[in-house]
Amino acid sequence: MELELNGKRAFVAGSSDGIGRAIAEGLSAEGAHVMLCARTETKLAALADTMRAAGAKRVEFIAANLDAPEEIERVIGETHAVFGGVDVLVTNNGGPNPGDFLSMTEDDWLAGYNRTLMSGIRLIRGFLPGMIERGFGRVINVTSISVKQPVQRLLLSNTFRAGVTGMAKTLSDEVSKHGVTVNNIAPGYIATGRQAQLFNDRAAKAGVTVDQIREQLTANIPMGRIGTPDEIAHLAVFLASARSSYMTGTTIQVDGGLFRGLM
Repeated sequence: MELELNGKRAFVAGSSDGIGRAIAEGLSAEGAHVMLCARTETKLAALADTMRAAGAKRVEFIAANLDAPEEIERVIGETHAVFGGVDVLVTNNGGPNPGDFLSMTEDDWLAGYNRTLMSGIRLIRGFLPGMIERGFGRVINVTSISVKQPVQRLLLSNTFRAGVTGMAKTLSDEVSKHGVTVNNIAPGYIATGRQAQLFNDRAAKAGVTVDQIREQLTANIPMGRIGTPDEIAHLAVFLASARSSYMTGTTIQVDGGLFRGLM
């Protein structure tokens, strides 16, 4: 299948590790020019070198903390200066702190708001006008299975990722006539550093081992295993492509069957 991503310009947030990295590598493998963005410059530089060695057409990187609005403003300006705009935007950021309702402070709520909801919104606001002007754009938000069914001890994620979903659904209706699609990917349990941290948190709270938590959670997945970042990336690359032209406003879970609802 020809995806028509050759030469498209993609910005992938949170792309030094895990799901973001897999998406960046997947887009690059299809010929897209990729701007990497995450907090740690050394990790981004190493990944860029790896991608170039693998035959990437063009890969650049910007180190930034996407929790901070002024950092996002800088990232948008630098990306426009380097690429002249983007055709594909993948919003992805580290998840907010786990915890129960009464453990969350005002600062925790504000931090989760900026990291999980506003980082994506600010990136979209920066890159969307150019997509509309050119008559083509793909906005892909990496959210969580928590938008389909809330996850224990992920109060902030359950709250703010649902906000991303509502924003994206509304936005998709506004911009579809301009050739811009807006879709969400909702991963289940995926083998990433973030997932390992959440397993550690849940194990500590329950007073059991991490292996026991992993076994309990895996037992609830019909496929009987944790997913891989590449399995998220495959869907993201398709949604970024010309082949997904009649798909917008969707939230698609990639969870091995974990979500039991009908819709």
